[in-house]
Amino acid sequence: MPSSCKDIRAALAICLQNSDCVLIDRNKPADCLRPPLLDTLPTRCQQLKRGYGQCKRGMVDMRKRFRGNQPISVSLELEGGAQDRGKQLYGGKPAFGNTVRETSGDEKVVEVEDES
Repeated sequence: MPSSCKDIRAALAICLQNSDCVLIDRNKPADCLRPPLLDTLPTRCQQLKRGYGQCKRGMVDMRKRFRGNQPISVSLELEGGAQDRGKQLYGGKPAFGNTVRETSGDEKVVEVEDES
């Protein structure tokens, strides 16, 4: 297996070993990943399972063939969802610069007169 999915696979295995499905109910980890018991897993384990599936799918995806899978350390599922809006898919400057500004709502309203 390529090294891009090893980290998330190990994190999923640790999460499964520490879950109630394995520790208390004494089910096999493979059984906990199937639909009847999948809903009893913690949210983190469900996210790791989904991320592992996306990682495996990304290994055969032709769009990600040259760039490779995204490392686990910058995965949105593990970082809590980054709110970075200014990034582009490829390097270089953003296409539209800083055209969108966030406002606090306390700014003065400038009224534009209509010239009709």
